[in-house]
Amino acid sequence: MAGLVLLVRGQLIAPWLARALAWTGFVTPAITALCAWWLFAVRVSGIPIIDHAMHGAFAHTPEFFFNSDFDAGLGFLGIRLQLGLNGLSLPMFVLAGVVGLAAGIYAMHTQTDRPHAYWGLLLFIVSGAMGVFASVNLFYFYFFHEFALIPTFILIGWWGGPGGRTAALEMTIYLTLGAMLSLLGLLALYIHSGVNSFDLISMRAWTHPAGPGSAGENHIFALLLFGFGILVSLWPFHSWAPSGYSAAPTPAAMLHAGVLKKFGLYGLLQIAVPLLPSGMDNWGHTMAWLALGNVLIIGATTMAQRDLKMMLGYSSVMHMGYIFLGIACVSALGAGGAVLLMFAHGLSIAVLFLLSDAVYQRTRTYDFGAMGGLCQKAPVLAGFFIAATLAGIGLPGFANFWGEFTIFVALWKYAPWMTAGAALGLIISAVYGLRAVSRIFYGEPSPAFKPLFDGPLQDIRPRERWPAILLLGTLMIVGFWPSTFSRGINEALPLVYQNTPPAGHAIAVDAPAPLAKMPAAKLASTP
Repeated sequence: MAGLVLLVRGQLIAPWLARALAWTGFVTPAITALCAWWLFAVRVSGIPIIDHAMHGAFAHTPEFFFNSDFDAGLGFLGIRLQLGLNGLSLPMFVLAGVVGLAAGIYAMHTQTDRPHAYWGLLLFIVSGAMGVFASVNLFYFYFFHEFALIPTFILIGWWGGPGGRTAALEMTIYLTLGAMLSLLGLLALYIHSGVNSFDLISMRAWTHPAGPGSAGENHIFALLLFGFGILVSLWPFHSWAPSGYSAAPTPAAMLHAGVLKKFGLYGLLQIAVPLLPSGMDNWGHTMAWLALGNVLIIGATTMAQRDLKMMLGYSSVMHMGYIFLGIACVSALGAGGAVLLMFAHGLSIAVLFLLSDAVYQRTRTYDFGAMGGLCQKAPVLAGFFIAATLAGIGLPGFANFWGEFTIFVALWKYAPWMTAGAALGLIISAVYGLRAVSRIFYGEPSPAFKPLFDGPLQDIRPRERWPAILLLGTLMIVGFWPSTFSRGINEALPLVYQNTPPAGHAIAVDAPAPLAKMPAAKLASTP
């Protein structure tokens, strides 16, 4: 509502009122998400009295908690506004709220033309992203994504940097193609299921255990795999992402790379894999091979970058490969690791884009060759950037470590030879990340940077410091206490993946046991 008011009436209301509306719009979803996180953590704490009280206080089903159901007037088509959270959607819901608040804080202190429209479009992205991960009805799952995607194109085209309109056009073409394939897949799933409803719970009741399946299921899964894959920048459908993020205004890059990009991955985990197990069995190896392309081919491309923002764009694409590999394992450990890494990557890439803009504000360039020695004038900024880089590499103590660790263990069970290729990606990440740190913050300032370096160069400002603390602090909370999410994930997986085998027939290694009972699944719950 605040975003709509700012877009429609922003020019007609007092500046202080517009700013107050924007603050309300950014803070409210974050508080809602954090409260849901706390309540969910309390509910799965294992204390019977608390668990009973929570179940009595909030509407729930065995699959979803915090349920609500509204009649949208399209019930005859199986379309109702159904909202709820489970262990897979809660981390994404929290991610949207936290990154939305961090992007909002930064945007509120950024000088730009038409600030009311700028804030309003960002609020539309945040509300759409929250809706995506809270939707239990597949129609609204898709609707909310498009609701958030359109403002992204406008922000990049109007407020983006050099080449912004070209990048927005390229993103529009690619992402529209991905969205259309995804829509076709979801409609085909609706027709094929015969349940006359887009309700995810009803569709799960329809799903049969994995077997030979039908050609129709395989085709539907292919539509969803490549539709969602384009939206996530699965190799080789990735070229829109680096240029788009490079041209995007920083808050938009934070929200899209950190949150909206997880739409396709979440769709595979929550919808495609559990509802179409035979399709996953046929396409899982293809997914794994393409994911290795993200890790190795895009990783090598990332090492070749000399532009900080382009490096971060390619880095984001590369790390999507690890999440696809976790999904391809079709195991409790792989799926749980994928969810944890989706959450962690969203926070770490958001803070890196924020800090890259802070570097640009001091050096007036993204070119590594035109920087150097910034640590001498901005040591706190350097500390934040180094911490965010180490988080992205997977240093223990950050949430990224748990996601990558569990995915590697699952991948070893799925295909040990793939683990070697994926492990090479860790070395690649360390090379380009630490080299960026070295060239930006250490050594002597370049001749081009020397005049600015000798001037009154300021360290990190509050508008940069507080959103960075919010993002890095959340990464560390989950890094030291992963069970806040992993308990809910382990609770949800048996219900979501009850008809899905642990791995493809060719290289399956585990007997089909209840997934959350597998010993490997407990690794993600280490306190």
